[in-house]
Amino acid sequence: MTNRPRASLQRILEDLGSSVLDVAASPGELDAEVTGVHIYDPLDELLLPEGSILLAVGVDRAEQICALLDAAGPAAGVVVKQPVDVDELVRAKVRQTGVAVLGLTRAASWAQVAALLRSLLAEGDLAEPGEAPPDDLFSLANAVCALLDAPVTIEDRSSRVLAYSGRQDEADPGRVETVLGRQVPERYRRMLEERGFFRRLYQSREPIYMELDDDSINRAAVAVRSGDEILGSIWVAVREPLSDQRQRALADAAKIVALQLLRQRAGADTRRRLRADLLSTVLAGGRDAAEAAGRLGVASGRLCVLAAQLSGGSHVDAAHRESDRQRFCDALALHVGAIHPKAAAALVGSVAYAVLPLHAGGDEEARAVRVAQSFLARVGPRHAANIGVGRLAGNLTEVARSRADADRVLRVLRTREASGVVAGYSGVHFEALLLQLSDLVEAEEQVPTGPYQRLVSHDAEHGSELVVTLRAYLDAFGDVNAASARVHVHANTFRYRLKRLTEISGLDLADPEARLTVMLQMRIFRR
Repeated sequence: MTNRPRASLQRILEDLGSSVLDVAASPGELDAEVTGVHIYDPLDELLLPEGSILLAVGVDRAEQICALLDAAGPAAGVVVKQPVDVDELVRAKVRQTGVAVLGLTRAASWAQVAALLRSLLAEGDLAEPGEAPPDDLFSLANAVCALLDAPVTIEDRSSRVLAYSGRQDEADPGRVETVLGRQVPERYRRMLEERGFFRRLYQSREPIYMELDDDSINRAAVAVRSGDEILGSIWVAVREPLSDQRQRALADAAKIVALQLLRQRAGADTRRRLRADLLSTVLAGGRDAAEAAGRLGVASGRLCVLAAQLSGGSHVDAAHRESDRQRFCDALALHVGAIHPKAAAALVGSVAYAVLPLHAGGDEEARAVRVAQSFLARVGPRHAANIGVGRLAGNLTEVARSRADADRVLRVLRTREASGVVAGYSGVHFEALLLQLSDLVEAEEQVPTGPYQRLVSHDAEHGSELVVTLRAYLDAFGDVNAASARVHVHANTFRYRLKRLTEISGLDLADPEARLTVMLQMRIFRR
């Protein structure tokens, strides 16, 4: 195996294949280095780093393409949904600007192509200067494809596509859908499970042959193992069983893929730990924050910290939970990276933190909340989570405060037992202050006093519910009918309890200061 070449436009087109991206208009050789992926937003100023690929969402006419090429500056390519409206003016503009126009198949979503491109570019992330990137599974998939003369995918245990070879357009629609979504569609997974193909695959140490439906090309597959651990599998689209020689070649390829997956797992763990350490340093806001931000490529000013945490799922085993957290964090990193090239995210403990740069314009916290809501809307069906958004940090020294804000918001949402909720610090400020005050009270071992203390003692001694009655009354703004309905007693019974609690506690319910005092004590001294 050789090291993966730099991410040129030509190399990316070869990896993705013509079933995903095709060249609509080229300035010549496609050897421009690709440095990042950005999504076009007509409402934002277009500032692209050199070598960017711009996903031109909503652009379909020739005059729009020409205008975008003029504005794209040093970009490597512009991607437009097929069919691409290419005329002589577009071709002339491509030659003038040196920016290629690429056509994206209509079957692919913009989210899919963004994920595909970023996965191809992510391999060199956080590599030290002069450090060569590791061998990649795409090259390996192409080598197996050449060896077996058939299109190949390499998949993990969850049927997510880790890599695929060229020539996927020779396979069936199910394979094309799998490659575009980087995941075997659920209906195909269910079919394979019902027919016992997965059981046969994982029980056998040799390749197996699977006959599928009439509209699908059959498959040969082999499990990828490390000892008794199943790491994934290799799938080959073939029309007839493999010969003995090709069977042996596929079995040998599985051993090489196993080594590569183990190597990538170790490398990914190392890179993730490095990202987490660097982002933790940035979030601490100390003297090393600037150096850490530089290594991460994070902006140094006008930042909001997002703290995201999965909710529920306590019944899931620890290993599965940690895997879910990491996938959730990876998705968050992809989302914020699509919004700003100098954003970063990493998993620190059980919380996924993101540092999101924001353009000037006011209302930054609200904009960051909308970014987080958009992310949860995308991943919500797979990951139930809450996200807290800190206040704007004007520079790296203020990032620690923004991180503390975001953590406090998360705590408020946990206290509410919320799930799938995004909140900014300003929106839960008072609740966060009450929680901080509760911590102080607990640390100093303080106890309730005055009327509230007398009610608590009476309830404990006599088994009464006077505190519950008082809380219902205050929550209902003194409306006895609403308060009695809340605690499921008759209004007259409620009035009697209200009279008793005022006699026992000495609380004057007509005094607003007395009401405020007892309400705060009920919130601070949690029962």
